[in-house]
Amino acid sequence: MENLYYVDLLGTMVFAISGSSAAAEKKLDLFGVIFTGFVTAIGGGSLRDIFLNTRPVWINDGNYLLAIITGVVIFIIFRKQMMHLYHTLFLFDAIGIGFFTIVGLQKSLAFESHPAAAVVLGMFSAVMGGVTRDTLMNETPLIFRKEIYATACLCGAGTYLLLESLNINNLFNILISVGIVVFIRVISVKYKLTLPSLSH
Repeated sequence: MENLYYVDLLGTMVFAISGSSAAAEKKLDLFGVIFTGFVTAIGGGSLRDIFLNTRPVWINDGNYLLAIITGVVIFIIFRKQMMHLYHTLFLFDAIGIGFFTIVGLQKSLAFESHPAAAVVLGMFSAVMGGVTRDTLMNETPLIFRKEIYATACLCGAGTYLLLESLNINNLFNILISVGIVVFIRVISVKYKLTLPSLSH
């Protein structure tokens, strides 16, 4: 769907901003900022495409590279203002992982993946860029902290499959499923909801 393609590009740009921001907070040089923004933006989708035995989408479509460059440039120009926009960037991140989850899920299904595998690959699409970013920054990846993050993506992907089985209009299905991801992510952070810990 064309609209989903443009949203995917927007999400790529947002994650490039996220990666650049993380690098700047660690006081990396310009190359470090650009590199971190790049791997954050393409990490999840590239891993998904490797599992699907296809070339990562950014290799064939230059618009993804343009979106990444745009995100990095926007951050460099407005970095002082953006450092004070944590809540805004958090919301965009939540929306981004929502759409990335569904884009990854749909692409996996198009490659005839088992629905359960497609759900996992949808989650990978959304979170693995952040895992790469946090690892490079020597931080514990967000999905391994107490915050509900990957679980929100799994819920959104599961919702999509359920609604698809009920023959819900695809656009409504996408919006509802993405909304589930965003809702769970925002509510869990706002009210500090976490999954049970196995520690004593």
